[in-house]
Amino acid sequence: MTTLLSQTWFIILMSITLIGGVLAAVHHAEVIAHKTGEPYGSLVLAICVTVIEVSLIISMMLTGHEGSQFIARDAVFATVMIVMNGVIGLCIFIGGLKHHEMSFRNEGTNSALAVLTALATFILIMPIVTVSTPGPDFTKSQLAFAGTACFALYIAFLFFQTVSHRDYYLPKAVDQKTDVNFHADKPSNLKTAVSGLLLVLSLIVVVGLAELLSPAIEAGVEAAGAPKTIVGIAIALLVLLPEGFAAVRAARANRLQSSLNLALGSALASIGLSIPAIAAIAIFFDLPLSLGISNLNMTLMYLSFFIGALTLAIGRTTLLQGVVHLIIFFEYLFLSLVP
Repeated sequence: MTTLLSQTWFIILMSITLIGGVLAAVHHAEVIAHKTGEPYGSLVLAICVTVIEVSLIISMMLTGHEGSQFIARDAVFATVMIVMNGVIGLCIFIGGLKHHEMSFRNEGTNSALAVLTALATFILIMPIVTVSTPGPDFTKSQLAFAGTACFALYIAFLFFQTVSHRDYYLPKAVDQKTDVNFHADKPSNLKTAVSGLLLVLSLIVVVGLAELLSPAIEAGVEAAGAPKTIVGIAIALLVLLPEGFAAVRAARANRLQSSLNLALGSALASIGLSIPAIAAIAIFFDLPLSLGISNLNMTLMYLSFFIGALTLAIGRTTLLQGVVHLIIFFEYLFLSLVP
């Protein structure tokens, strides 16, 4: 009893410290974002979140526990669903409550959604329909090609986002005029450098604590008799905490463009950067890796993409659209527990 109580308090303490690390990471990422401007600031946080995700997934795959071959699939799919419905839905809902209607550049968000749809199909759907191997798996050559294709598509998107069509990811001129953060003085080079160092340290703390918490998450899922997919959802929720928190804060400040850049950027990096790294390690260490999702999850994913396309089509959002996305998110969570 005493041991159990000690473990519980230890987990609570780690969780509180983890949240503190997340808040610190968000603050320092926002300092860098303000210095570099959009969309580079969102890209910094997206890459940092991807580092956390890859380290967690690889550490759990290397343990070789039962079901470890599905961790990458569950975490990546959970990231897509959490971003498309949870984060975007919450941002639109909270922003809608405060500002009634918000605007953004639909040219950039539609392009990001198109790339995300292609990436998710390459990784989560193609293993189901290929015939070279039984079950929802790639051969090594297919996995290598899919990882390379995802990385190439992500690099192409980065060029589009940061070089050729950067203005698609900037707030509209009318929003810039009313954005206090846009007109605030940019931080000095020294402050930005210090924030960059502290951001790295904060993320190291977050990664370390998340890895310490992962056995407790697995044990809790097993004790509750819940499906193993919950572990992937928990990982995705952990790694998306910094970006999700920053996105919601931006939406409250009527900066939905920044929220969407953060949300969609994290989902794109989750596949475009995480999968190539995970695939390379799985091939090198000959680790089992299964990426194909079930018919139920496929239906939920394409419903999310369809509703997302409608939401992002006209460049304006209201509270109702946020409600629709959140209901789909709760449906996803419920069906993950009761498939």
